Amino acid sequence: MTEQLLARPSKQQLAWQDLELGMFCHFGLNTFCDREWGEGSDSPGVFNPAALDARQWVTTAKLAGFNYFMLTAKHHDGFCLWPTKTTDYSVKSSPWRNGQGDVVRECADACREEGLRFGIYISPWDRHDPCYPDEAAYNEVYCAQLTELLTGYGPLVEVWFDGAGSEGRQYDWPRIMGLVKQYQPDAMVFNMGAPTVRWVGNEDGEAPYPCWNAAEAARVSMFTNDMTAWLPETPEWVPAECPVPIRGNHWFWHPNDETPLRSLEELIGLYERSVGHGATLLLNVAPDNKGLFLEEEVQRVIELGDEIQRRYASPLAKSSGGRSVSIHLKREEDIHRMVIMEQIEHGERVRSYVVEAEREGDWIEIARGSAIGHKKIDSLTVPIRASNIRLTILESVGEPHIRSFSVYNSL
Repeated sequence: MTEQLLARPSKQQLAWQDLELGMFCHFGLNTFCDREWGEGSDSPGVFNPAALDARQWVTTAKLAGFNYFMLTAKHHDGFCLWPTKTTDYSVKSSPWRNGQGDVVRECADACREEGLRFGIYISPWDRHDPCYPDEAAYNEVYCAQLTELLTGYGPLVEVWFDGAGSEGRQYDWPRIMGLVKQYQPDAMVFNMGAPTVRWVGNEDGEAPYPCWNAAEAARVSMFTNDMTAWLPETPEWVPAECPVPIRGNHWFWHPNDETPLRSLEELIGLYERSVGHGATLLLNVAPDNKGLFLEEEVQRVIELGDEIQRRYASPLAKSSGGRSVSIHLKREEDIHRMVIMEQIEHGERVRSYVVEAEREGDWIEIARGSAIGHKKIDSLTVPIRASNIRLTILESVGEPHIRSFSVYNSL
C-alpha cells in the first residue's frame, strides 16, 4: 500500500472519533414488560413513567465526561418514543403526559442544554407494523419515521441502524441513506447502508487489537456471522464503536434484577480496551419504569468518569512529532501508562512501534504494538522508573504523524 492509497477519515469522522465516550439509553415498552425484546403486542397503555427525567439521564452522562448520548427512539417491538404520524403504536397512545409526551424531544432538549451531542437508534426490524412483511410498503413507513426523526430534533451525531432481526432482509438503503444525507449530512451512520461507523462485532465493550480503521465489512448482528452488504459509496474509513451494558447483558431495566453491576475496575478496563484500542465506547445505562436511572448506576458511571480523569487527565509530559518522539522529564518518575495518538487526518500510517525507557544509559523496551490510529493506551504491569522515554515508529506507510505521545504515573 502506498501513502496515496491510504484510507482517510472525513471531517465528521474525525470529530466523532474525538468524542470517544458515549452513553446508550435503552428505554421503551420493554422497560414496563420485563423484556429485552418485545414482540410488538404489548399495549402502549403500560408505558407510564411516573417521574421521567431526561435531564437526569443526560446530566449523569455530562458529569461523567461522556460526550454524546444515544436513545432507542424505536426498538424491535416497533413502539415509538415520539408521537409519530405513521402509527398509533407510540407514546401518543400511552397515558404518559396524557398522550402528549415525546421522549425523543425531552432527550434532545436536555442534550442541547448540557452541550452533549444527541443520536438516535431506530430499529429497521419492526415486530408490530402489519405491513412489515411487504417490503415496499414497510419501506414507506420506515422512511417516513426516519424523516420525522431527522427533521424534528435538531442536529444528530449518529443514526444507529441495528441489524438484529434483519438478517437477510433487504431495505431500501439507497433511499434511507439519501434521507440521512439530505437532512443530517454530518451524522454518523452505524453499520448498515453506507455506514461511517461500524459495529465492533461484540457487545462486550472492547475492541480487538489491532483494530484498524479501514474496513470493508462488519458483522450484521450477534445472531449471525454474515457480514453486511454495504452500499458501493461506503467510505474505506469506517471506525469501530463498542456498545456494552453497565449491567451484565441486559440493555433494558428489569424489576428485581440481580444481574451484577459492572465494577469500576471492569469498566475502566473496558475503556482501555476500546478507546485505548482506537475505538469508541458506548456504555448503556437503562432508566427504570419510573423513568429514572438507578442511583447505584449513576454513581458507578460518575466513578468511571472520575477514574478516567485521575488516570489520564494530567500527563507527566507529552510531545509530538514524526518517526521518533522523545520525552525528557526533570527527574525520574514511575511510569505506569503511555498514550499515543496519530494525526489520523493523514490516514492510519503506523504499522509497528516500540516505546523504550532509558535506565543507566541503556534503552529498555517497555511497550510494543502495531496499530495506533486515534488512540493507543499501553499500561505497564510493573512500572518503570525513568526520566527519558522515547517512541520509535518501526514501520509505516509514508511518513508517520504523531499527534501526541504522553506518559503518566497514575497507578
